[in-house]
Amino acid sequence: MHLAEKGILIKLKNKNRGNAKLMTAIDRFIFDFEESENISPDNLHQLRKDADKIHSDGIYFFNIHIHRVMLLIEFSQNRAVVLWSGSHDEYINKFKNNKDTIEKWLRANQHIQ
Repeated sequence: MHLAEKGILIKLKNKNRGNAKLMTAIDRFIFDFEESENISPDNLHQLRKDADKIHSDGIYFFNIHIHRVMLLIEFSQNRAVVLWSGSHDEYINKFKNNKDTIEKWLRANQHIQ
């Protein structure tokens, strides 16, 4: 699967260089997606048990160590796009752990209609 916008994850790594567990977790996350060829909605949880579907358009949150990552997964195109990443506290501040707030952010950033 092609992982687009992984620069967001690289930026997260650069911001947290002293956190070896996070570095390893980000590398594992990238590897999981880039090395998997046949990811589908049915087998996504086998690849990443932390997948949390937050929108019917194929948008998921994942836990990476103490951080969160939002991905848009286009299964038909074998492509995943990193939309957002941040610490769990940043996630709470931005999205309030609320699907309506997440959906408003997705619409405002033109990720959904």
